[in-house]
This record gives sequence, structure tokens and C-alpha cells, in this order.
Amino acid sequence: MVKRLYELIMSMDLKEIEKHIKDAIPDALIEIQDLAGDGNHYSATITSAKFAGKSKIEQHKMVYNSLKGKMGNELHALAIKTKEE
Repeated sequence: MVKRLYELIMSMDLKEIEKHIKDAIPDALIEIQDLAGDGNHYSATITSAKFAGKSKIEQHKMVYNSLKGKMGNELHALAIKTKEE
């Protein structure tokens, strides 16, 4: 029971991840996969014109910042791939 409660508290819905990214990067095309089916391990590919001229590190920071501190809390793992549109 404790494990299940922990999973509910510490997981983040795919649509919620997408919403946070879209709020910060409105033109983003987002593809998200739940890698383990547990709501804790995701992979996301984000394509945006806002990434133009930015390094991969800067692009990834934009995505992580859009999650507003949820990375490592509600969201356990997110593999990010960014593309310039």
C-alpha cells in the first residue's frame, strides 16, 4: 500500500508533461512515450523554432525549466531529444 501511494504521489501524467512544455514553448511539437508503463520514465522529442541558434544544453534547459521543478519529484526520469524546426 505504501509503495502504491508513493507511485501515485511521485508520478506525472503524460498530458501534464505536455501541457507544461506547451505553456513555456507554445510552438512546440511534442512526442512523449512512457518507456516503462509506470508513469515515471518518459522519453520526449520536442521540436520548436525557439531552439534555433541555441546549444543542445540551452534547449534542454528550456524544456527542464518548463517543468517548474517537477523533474526529480513528480517526474522521475525524462529523456529529452530536441530539434530545431
